[in-house]
Amino acid sequence: MQEIKPSVDDRVKLCAETVAGPSALVVFGASGDLTHRKLLVSMFKLFTQELLSDRFYLLGCGRKKFSDEDFRSKTEKSLRDSSDFLSSKHLDAFVSKLYYIDGDYNDADLYEHIASRVAELNRKHNVGGNLVFYLAVPPFLYTTIVEHLDSSGLARTSSPGTEGQVRLVVEKPFGRDLQSAVDLNNSIGRCFKESQIYRIDHYLGKETVQNILMLRFANAIFEPVWNRNYIDSVQITIAETDGVQHRAGYYDTSGALRDMFQNHMLQMVTLVAMEPPISFEADRVRDEKVRLLRSIRPFDIDKFDDFWVRGQYGPGSINGKQVKGYLEEVGVKPDSKTETFVAAKLFIDNWRWQGVPFYLRTGKRLPVKDTEIAITFKKLPYSLFSSAGFDELPPNVLVLKIQPEEGIALSFQAKRPGSKMCMSTLNMNFSYKSVFYVDMPEAYERLLLDCMVGDQTLFTRQDDIEISWRLLTPLLQAWDRDSSAPHKYAAGSGSFPEADKLIDTDGRRWRKLAAKSMYDHYQ
Repeated sequence: MQEIKPSVDDRVKLCAETVAGPSALVVFGASGDLTHRKLLVSMFKLFTQELLSDRFYLLGCGRKKFSDEDFRSKTEKSLRDSSDFLSSKHLDAFVSKLYYIDGDYNDADLYEHIASRVAELNRKHNVGGNLVFYLAVPPFLYTTIVEHLDSSGLARTSSPGTEGQVRLVVEKPFGRDLQSAVDLNNSIGRCFKESQIYRIDHYLGKETVQNILMLRFANAIFEPVWNRNYIDSVQITIAETDGVQHRAGYYDTSGALRDMFQNHMLQMVTLVAMEPPISFEADRVRDEKVRLLRSIRPFDIDKFDDFWVRGQYGPGSINGKQVKGYLEEVGVKPDSKTETFVAAKLFIDNWRWQGVPFYLRTGKRLPVKDTEIAITFKKLPYSLFSSAGFDELPPNVLVLKIQPEEGIALSFQAKRPGSKMCMSTLNMNFSYKSVFYVDMPEAYERLLLDCMVGDQTLFTRQDDIEISWRLLTPLLQAWDRDSSAPHKYAAGSGSFPEADKLIDTDGRRWRKLAAKSMYDHYQ
């Protein structure tokens, strides 16, 4: 039976964490950036919080030739670079559980060596055959590795009634369109059961994304107004100041729609708009997410321009520094039509949301780094204060800030000190850092622990993936046929006329992206 670790924070009474049982993590791509910048750092934090079993080890697998000691040394450097406060006792104990094996992912002999090493380490650490395989590799290697894991016998769980479980974690992107996603699902499905597969989207591991469910379904004040009768519109924004940087090779064949929209943005839409699940069990939550995705209105192929806008950043200035345009970036084709900005207007055809527009935008080289969900409530049908000049009062706005300043803010109208009729918009703010006095946990901490304890709630299911691609593939195909280039916007600008028109024609406007803080911009 898995241990439940209660919170030691006296201010939080409803808090418990499931501690991982005896298990091993086998990471493919263990010499890469993702492993050392995210995965190993997150595993170490789980280790220091005593959320990993003492009967645990990590086996890295990569193409680079490392010994166990080389891998441990590189890991130690990564951990020291990530934190100024490391316990030598914890560090030594953690790295002693790390091992490494190198080889060619296409070579069947590598998997025989992995099987032999796993059997040896399972006995040494007494993990009982519980294995998590993590594919921190480029997508074109997924099928190759999965098929070799199957043919070598590593994909199979232990016999019924025994302790061992085998799980597979797959990083995004999961396909490039509907057909490739179906093909990939079929390839993996021939080797692993759906209950073994964990398709990871790190946005779902962020505390503030998870808090959407808590906010909606743990507070009676929100459910009565969380519908078309009270909500005017919803805006979801993922803004980045960075360009493509070292990812140009990948990004130029992907673009903003595949890189951010199909996964991160649509997942946030599901959490905001889904119906209450009958329980918090993984498949009951995921059932409602899938039902919501099925309710998104398909796009009329002849009217894409009324619902979608794509852009590409040109030269400009970010924080006073001149930066290149996308076509000038190293690794980008000089005639590339890849979009770095996407804006969309979605409608959800169900009882709760009929007629409520969802405005979504994501882009690179925007003026601020900002991820937020803004729920704008309908305006008052009649102002009692029109005689004092308040003919039309601003609407209430609930803002869920995902990053970089995690928190929640609500704008409302109130009297200010002074004359009899002195009214203005005030903001009621909650900041995670100012309340809990801690930095927000890394998203991978949550997701790694969940896959080790067998909780699939925050991982996307096969039907979820395929429905998302079915919605977006006609748009991708239309853009491929379109000979025109994306609209240009200067790096550092918050928007551009074509993107503004998408929302202006409805009598609304985008929320500002030039704010200094989460609390100083409400429109």
